[in-house]
Amino acid sequence: MATSAPTATGRPLAALARLREPWTDRRAELVLGAVSCFVLALIVGMVVFVFSKAWPSFSHNGLGWFGDTGNVNQQMDRIQQPGTAEPVYDFGAFDLIWGTVLTTGVAVLFGAAFSTLAAIFMVEFAPESLRRILTPTVSLLAAVPSVIYGLIGILVLAPFVGDLISQDRKESVAGVISLTGENWLLATFILAVMIIPIMTAIIAQALRQVPRGWTEGAAALGVNRWRVMWTISVRTARPAIVAGAVLATGRALGEAIMLAMVSGGTAFAPNPVDGLTFFLEPTRPLAATIVFYREGLANPAMASTLYGIAAVLLVSAMALSIGAYVVKQPMKKYGIRT
Repeated sequence: MATSAPTATGRPLAALARLREPWTDRRAELVLGAVSCFVLALIVGMVVFVFSKAWPSFSHNGLGWFGDTGNVNQQMDRIQQPGTAEPVYDFGAFDLIWGTVLTTGVAVLFGAAFSTLAAIFMVEFAPESLRRILTPTVSLLAAVPSVIYGLIGILVLAPFVGDLISQDRKESVAGVISLTGENWLLATFILAVMIIPIMTAIIAQALRQVPRGWTEGAAALGVNRWRVMWTISVRTARPAIVAGAVLATGRALGEAIMLAMVSGGTAFAPNPVDGLTFFLEPTRPLAATIVFYREGLANPAMASTLYGIAAVLLVSAMALSIGAYVVKQPMKKYGIRT
């Protein structure tokens, strides 16, 4: 009986031919299904692991975990204090949650408005020569590591802002906090600069997908270019704008290194009734707190507290994704799907 001649690799030609055969639909379905199940199991395992580690802190504090139970810095010092007979779990994260909402919310609101206008300019009003430069530049800025932004903020912007604060203003709050160039407003500004390229790239791509017949038809009726873009293209691309905002918020929620560098490093809740001083007050968001106290993970109480912070961030991201999905459903009738 004739056999296939071996190849230089030692395998028969018939075996190599079988390796080159295209996958059947059934085989592709099984492999892709296995990969999807693995990813799902990995996510579920991560959530279960984080919540199991965070449970001692949650069970001890109850809903008080999210409340204002005193100075967070002092609470964290007590938690990680060595030599105590029993672990100390007393913790209230209101100051950290408020700092996260403040920095992330303002950054995303400002970024969404700026990104939408920038995307409209790139798609409709920018000359072709400028558009060829802006498109890759925006993609490049979206990939810049956050530590670069933090380095520029702490070495360049923070000293500049600190010099603008008068000595009288610093002395007026010296008994409570220290006003420096590192504050929540600077952190919010840099965070907005970080997320704007991501949102701009997503919104611009969605605007390009709007059928040309819709915009050309409106233009033929005498509507100017700006009104066409705002009433037709932007309206059609609303699901993409929501998707861009969700991705940007997810990155802002999880940003730790940059915020740890420029937000002030103090667990303080800036108060709007403080007037202009409000914008100069320091804060420390949730993710940055994990970076600050990472060396205390050997302490069971500190580890449980930090895992609790991580659990809150996980739930926030999940709720954000679900909320965005619900909001986008009635918008899909306009044709752009994300």
